[in-house]
Amino acid sequence: MANNQSVRRHLDAFTRGRIIGKLEEGRSVTSVAAEFGIAHSIDSRLWRQFQTTGTAIRGFSSGRPRGTTPADDRYIVLQARRNRRQTAGETTRHTTQATGRPKSRFTVARRLHGGGLFARRPVRCVPLTPAHQRRRSLWCREHRNWRDNEWGRVLFTDESRFSLSSDSHRILIWRERGSRYHPSNIIERDR
Repeated sequence: MANNQSVRRHLDAFTRGRIIGKLEEGRSVTSVAAEFGIAHSIDSRLWRQFQTTGTAIRGFSSGRPRGTTPADDRYIVLQARRNRRQTAGETTRHTTQATGRPKSRFTVARRLHGGGLFARRPVRCVPLTPAHQRRRSLWCREHRNWRDNEWGRVLFTDESRFSLSSDSHRILIWRERGSRYHPSNIIERDR
């Protein structure tokens, strides 16, 4: 009996019905609990629930109710896929207007993460024509034998950015893992 109590397992609906049936026959709670190998308190609680509500269906566990429905979750993910540059706050406002129920920005971000979308920096690239590609390839072949002191005079403009403030003012997009170079996730810049 102690072994059965150490592992928490829920009774299925059929077993609950059998227990109620035996208790309705007039058997004692202790004998029914021993027959099914469950604790006396479980059997007693089940019988009390049946007497007050008329049903022995297992209720859902308590906790804070969800702030969104499954339909809201799908709408949130759909909004982010339609406009990938929309922030979680903007998505929250659109969802609140559409459903009429207020939601938190953090709830929306969690639903987007649950839908496989994460805020990432979009890939920035220069749109290259075939002529640009040929010239870059030619330049690379010409300079492949340069020494360190020659490369030291070259300035690369795509180096890492560092920001001392909390907000980098970067525009982020919502995208799935592994979809970095998907055309919808690339921002072309032309200077």
